[in-house]
Amino acid sequence: MTAAETSPAKTVKPAVVKAAEVAPNRRRGGDIRVTLSPKTTSCTSGFGGVLYLGAGEHVAEHYHPYSEEFLHVIAGELEMKLDGEPVRIGPGDSLLVPINVRHRLVNVGDVEAHVVFHLSPLAPRPDLGHVDTEELPAPHEPGPQVGGPR
Repeated sequence: MTAAETSPAKTVKPAVVKAAEVAPNRRRGGDIRVTLSPKTTSCTSGFGGVLYLGAGEHVAEHYHPYSEEFLHVIAGELEMKLDGEPVRIGPGDSLLVPINVRHRLVNVGDVEAHVVFHLSPLAPRPDLGHVDTEELPAPHEPGPQVGGPR
């Protein structure tokens, strides 16, 4: 058999999504922009994007019952509380948040932080992806639109 005969069929086409063209979501805090997701690109294994977090801002504590979260810090000094335990991360650092671990991210520096994130695998439905465990900074805003048709 050739590689083509044993490879799965391509169902998702390559895509470029510009963060500057994605509406910010501030429901949980900061400026979260989901760039790659089933809704934006028809991807099937997870979703990701960028987070901009001003000095002193935070992302409210929550956990993911189905997904691991991967973060990579581009700029800024941050503290992530993982099940209440603080972890400091800065430029060039990457952090794994395991499934079901409560986490809360705070910009402890004096400049805007920039973080790239990815979550995988996807929850069975978008409404099952996050469980909030504290009051949200902007509860009136809808959550990021991750799943569903483009």
